[in-house]
Amino acid sequence: MQYLEPIRAAQSDAQALEELYQGARHDHMEEEFARDVLALHQESPDNLLYAAWHYRLQPGPAAASVTPLAVVETPTRLVEAAKGTNWLLAVPFGLIAGVIVWWLTGPSFFTGAKSIDHGLNVALAIAPIEAFFAIAFLTLTSRKHWLQSLLAILGMAALYFYVTRFTNVQNANPNAVTGQYPILMVLHIPLLAWIAVGLSLLGLKRDNPGRFAFLVKSLEVLITGSIYGAGALVFSGITMGLFAALNVHFSEAVMRLLTAGVGGAIPVLAVATVYDPHLSPYEQRFEEGLGKLISILMRLLLPLTLLVLSIYVVFIPFNFQAPFRSRDLLIVYNAMLFAIMGLLIGATPVRRPEPSSGYAKALRWGILVLVILATVVSLYAMSAIVYRTLQGALTPNRLTVIGWNTINIAILIFLMVKLFKSGQERWVEAVHTAIGTGAMAYIAWTTLLILALPLLFR
Repeated sequence: MQYLEPIRAAQSDAQALEELYQGARHDHMEEEFARDVLALHQESPDNLLYAAWHYRLQPGPAAASVTPLAVVETPTRLVEAAKGTNWLLAVPFGLIAGVIVWWLTGPSFFTGAKSIDHGLNVALAIAPIEAFFAIAFLTLTSRKHWLQSLLAILGMAALYFYVTRFTNVQNANPNAVTGQYPILMVLHIPLLAWIAVGLSLLGLKRDNPGRFAFLVKSLEVLITGSIYGAGALVFSGITMGLFAALNVHFSEAVMRLLTAGVGGAIPVLAVATVYDPHLSPYEQRFEEGLGKLISILMRLLLPLTLLVLSIYVVFIPFNFQAPFRSRDLLIVYNAMLFAIMGLLIGATPVRRPEPSSGYAKALRWGILVLVILATVVSLYAMSAIVYRTLQGALTPNRLTVIGWNTINIAILIFLMVKLFKSGQERWVEAVHTAIGTGAMAYIAWTTLLILALPLLFR
């Protein structure tokens, strides 16, 4: 909601408000401007200038029931949204991505003295390739955000080649870093690719509802891709099984085409299936199809997660030293923390529900209790990580985990405070603000790890 304060400052200056609107149009931010105007109109219904803009920005008579967080769509945008999925672009891009992945996973991926190094190189390259084609599909279909998409791709490519400078141990590379850094980068380069896609859509502007909506859509893309992947595996298995029954065996290249090639096409197709490039992240459809199923599933998991965490917190004093001795248990804690962040994102509505409904009240309190319990467990795990570091040495793994835990704990505490302060009326915005702000910390820490680890640990 970056226009709230400028609009409030121009509440009696029609010319300044018009200039703000024209600037928003130039930046393709009309929807956010409209949301902020509507929010202020609800806040100050007696302000005639807000009222005039309220009616100016409505597409028709039905807009009278729009709430501050509702989607304001112009007729032109509705026409664009009705065009449907651009399969004429998505399918070729998916096929090209699949062929590239098939080519990368050549015979040396499985055999040869350098197969491990080659496998590492392939693992690092796949996510940036998929992100490139996803960004290209989204940008070419929407025909906007050209500059920020180009900058996102260039930034991702620069960081990727920086990583390969320190992870490629072939040809006696004097800059290569062995040990934990390459494995950490296999985990963080996909995160970098995902960040690049988000930046191509949102840039660095302050739009917490948009960032939160992107995270929700990312979860939907991930699950859609998993479903496609499961279907592809079944298809490949049946195909090879049928031909094997006839004593016909595929060559290694064909088998890779059915596995790595098909798998390489899936991410772009999943993005095309779930995300409408003509709409901003906040304007996407969340209340239908798989998106609705995911939100229902996450909200069903919420009380079960609360029960498990409550029982676990009760049992912590009876085996307090366990994470201080067990590295494996700390790994479980870290996975649990990211899973809880995913649950918070999936369970929180993108649009504000009716505040007075019993469902909305129960959901708010469930999320608040989850945040409190997760914070307790996370602080407990963090103390164990710091203790083990002080007893031993600071390693790339420990520095990475400490950083991620610090960010996630800060998000949880910030969210807890916001939920207590916001009350029932604005608790959804509180979650959006905390998660949206945390997303920027994710970007900063990912970039810092990629750049700093090879310099700190040689």
